[in-house]
Amino acid sequence: MYKQAYSKSILFNLLLTVAALIYVFIMLHLLLYRDRYNGGGYSYNIVPLHTIKQYIFYRHHMNWSIWFTNIFGNILLFIPIGIFAPLFRVKYRKPIRLAAFTIVWIAIIELIQMLAHVGSFDIDDIILNTFGALLGLIFTSIMLFVYRKSK
Repeated sequence: MYKQAYSKSILFNLLLTVAALIYVFIMLHLLLYRDRYNGGGYSYNIVPLHTIKQYIFYRHHMNWSIWFTNIFGNILLFIPIGIFAPLFRVKYRKPIRLAAFTIVWIAIIELIQMLAHVGSFDIDDIILNTFGALLGLIFTSIMLFVYRKSK
């Protein structure tokens, strides 16, 4: 019986690792390699909630897909961070640690996007991405709780 549980753990870890790698490659493509040339200049927003407010207050004057992608896409695409990070490292099961981890990595990605002219640095993206990661952590915490209760 112990051997079966151990082999399931190895299989779970292998599947988790493969899923995380696929996610990383998809995100690298979305964040750095798709056609988003920003016209050769540096673009940035360092005022928290500025862009989010623009999207909320002027949503009726925008293309719906652009509005949806910029608000909900930034949240949904980072939910997996809140799933993978806590499953790989127990310390990321604490919201403050996961938030710090997410903020650092997203800030690095935002800076790379701006400097490579494939996007812009926007503090609101960091806020929305971190919120998405925390939603993923809530989901992971619920699933771990249910799993432990079922044992």
